[in-house]
Amino acid sequence: MEMHAPEQITPRGLADYLEVLTKVVFQSGISWRVVEAKWPDIQAALHRFDPGWLADLTPDDLDMLAQDRRVIRNRRKLQAISENAGQMLDLEEAHGSFQAYLRSHANFDETVADLRKKFRFVGEHGAYYFLHVVGEHVPDYGSWCAAHRGGHAG
Repeated sequence: MEMHAPEQITPRGLADYLEVLTKVVFQSGISWRVVEAKWPDIQAALHRFDPGWLADLTPDDLDMLAQDRRVIRNRRKLQAISENAGQMLDLEEAHGSFQAYLRSHANFDETVADLRKKFRFVGEHGAYYFLHVVGEHVPDYGSWCAAHRGGHAG
């Protein structure tokens, strides 16, 4: 199957950013095909990525969600998604918008480093994917892969 760049979006709000970041979290260590196949059910189970709802999940809520067949039932990833939602809300409040947070860094590498520091289950490829999909400036993928000794988008 031929690889192609993922479709970009124009985020309309924090839920759009959170949806893309959630896909990064779920794709960490799992085939993107599995994640894509389950995505409509994941969207429904996670309340269309409502950041407030996700950030407010209790340990009991996470236990119940980890039993929900609509999602990828990895409790650590579900916990990370909840924590990532809270982090996004905090950054949005601190910077006025999540886009302003992303653009507060000096360059792409600094943005990637900060995303990896602040968000769980986000590696270099995941950060690249996230920034590309939400329409932020990223280096040419081929050159970036060559510089990072990787040829996959996982």
